[in-house]
Amino acid sequence: MKYFFASDIHGSAFYTKKILEKYKENAADKLILLGDLLYHGPRNDLPKDYSPKEVFALLNAFKDDIIAVRGNCDSEVDQMVLEFPMQSDYCVGIFNDIYFFITHGHIYSEDGLPKLSKGSAFIYGHVHLPIAKNVDGIYILNPGSASLPKENNPNSYAILDNDIFSIYDFDGNVLKEIKLEKNI
Repeated sequence: MKYFFASDIHGSAFYTKKILEKYKENAADKLILLGDLLYHGPRNDLPKDYSPKEVFALLNAFKDDIIAVRGNCDSEVDQMVLEFPMQSDYCVGIFNDIYFFITHGHIYSEDGLPKLSKGSAFIYGHVHLPIAKNVDGIYILNPGSASLPKENNPNSYAILDNDIFSIYDFDGNVLKEIKLEKNI
């Protein structure tokens, strides 16, 4: 199975369209959104084509494909317009035989991991940086930010295709890649 990960859209209709285009182009099975979907937040500049109303309409068209968690910029009001659940601080799942802990990153983070066994993956957004590494047997993964990347990184998303987690820019260039093995 193939899973598509995106984080930190922050209300950008431009990058929401790019996410959905790449999601369809890659024929992924699920679109996993790691929070901060509609609002840009008080610390961020407005992203390109800031239009939360357009973003929720675009995402709602894919409601049956989306798994989402709440970010620090997401609110109960956002949930009222989104037709898929996104108010949980985290969710867990097994993707391609790897246990995933999925969160935004403002409660659980790389510096404050939940209890995970070796071979598990911790995937989060929040820091707006692409990350793909193994730390003491735990995979630490972050697709970067779709709309507001930091530290001169490009806008990005990630795909888990079987056991390969790849982070891409929107031109299709691989930024980072890691093979996930369940028996480390």
